[in-house]
Amino acid sequence: MEIRHLEYFIEVARHKSFSVAAEVTHTSQPSISKAIKDLETELGKALFYRSTKYVKLTDAGELVLEQAQQIVAAFRNINTQLEGLAQLQTGKIHIGLPPITAVTTFSHMLGAFKSEYPKIQVQLFEYGPKKIEASLEDGLLDFGIFTPEDPELFEWIWFEQDPLSVIMHPNHPLALRECIDYKDFAGEQLILYNSDYKLHDIIIAGCKKAGINPEIAFATSQRELMTQMVAAKLGLALLPTKICQVLNSETIIYRPFSDSNLCLQLALVWKKGRYLPRAAHELLTFLKEKHFL
Repeated sequence: MEIRHLEYFIEVARHKSFSVAAEVTHTSQPSISKAIKDLETELGKALFYRSTKYVKLTDAGELVLEQAQQIVAAFRNINTQLEGLAQLQTGKIHIGLPPITAVTTFSHMLGAFKSEYPKIQVQLFEYGPKKIEASLEDGLLDFGIFTPEDPELFEWIWFEQDPLSVIMHPNHPLALRECIDYKDFAGEQLILYNSDYKLHDIIIAGCKKAGINPEIAFATSQRELMTQMVAAKLGLALLPTKICQVLNSETIIYRPFSDSNLCLQLALVWKKGRYLPRAAHELLTFLKEKHFL
């Protein structure tokens, strides 16, 4: 059993596709298929259900995935420790960020860092916050961008606090309001973050506390899909105000939301006690010195 076989296996499981795994790992699909077949032969178990339409983990595959992630994470830690000792301004950083929320301040922070350290490779993984948190725990990421809650498990530095606003089509009746409240959602179709986002649960809980049973038209992790549905008059949505400010006002307008506690709070998070490669330490030091954090 080789580490690269486990890495190929993890990528196939992550993307549910042999072809995408081949693209991500910069190898050929036959090589990926052979590595998985060799792994299955060695373990004596089928790891994937295969069909022309999808690839899915078997029960044995689920078990192997959990162990493989730990093995690969441990192996990467060995490599990054050696790399950190030998190289000061090179290396890799693995960062998980949610596709809807972490697109404002962090992009400027990362751009400034890349200008200063062009040889450091930054790999970004777009996951929902709950998956980012789990990937940090498993050692698959160096940093995550989300709202942390467990100081026993994570360390973090806050960098973003942005209140949510309600977006709607300009012809929507609520466009006449100066401010939107939970009670205004009565009878309205809502387009929300999917369940990977804690804001999904917070918004629903706020509606129910106000005596509203929210009607969820759609739940997604894609900001563009959310705004397109609003522009098509299919419902209302809540987005961070900084994002609302750059939307096309001819098709979408926004109004402040009355719950001041409902806001996007983001931190740069890492697992407590986990070894961080030198490149990751360089990022932390740079952001602190440049007063980004």
